Amino acid sequence: MASAAFEEIVETFAFLDDWEDRYRHVIDMGREMAPLDDSFRVPAYKVDGCASQVWLRPMPAGGGYDFAGDSDAMIGRGLIAVLHALYAGVPLAEVAQIDAAAELGRLGLNEHLSAQRSNGVRAMVERIRKTAIEAA
Repeated sequence: MASAAFEEIVETFAFLDDWEDRYRHVIDMGREMAPLDDSFRVPAYKVDGCASQVWLRPMPAGGGYDFAGDSDAMIGRGLIAVLHALYAGVPLAEVAQIDAAAELGRLGLNEHLSAQRSNGVRAMVERIRKTAIEAA
């Protein structure tokens, strides 16, 4: 089950008429995120396979999953914000059970991202899943 934050994104996307508005909304979500401190922009947190540079810093606490992230591309930051809404606060043991492709499909992202961006999202999801499993 998706979080309330993710469901809010789904509702917003349903309200927005065209993909350009949705794309702008994703970018705005990325702009609202706090930037990742430069000390975490290191190879250990870099996600390979993304069209742009992406860093994800896992921060599990109290049995729940959380992470901070950043990208050098506006759409990359926005996609990180979408994934944060999907995964933040989920119990560590449940992170791997989330069908990210299906949830993101509810937003229509699969149809509107380039192949490179789609590969990058998959790489981010795999990193999130891996770090949650390791922390559990």
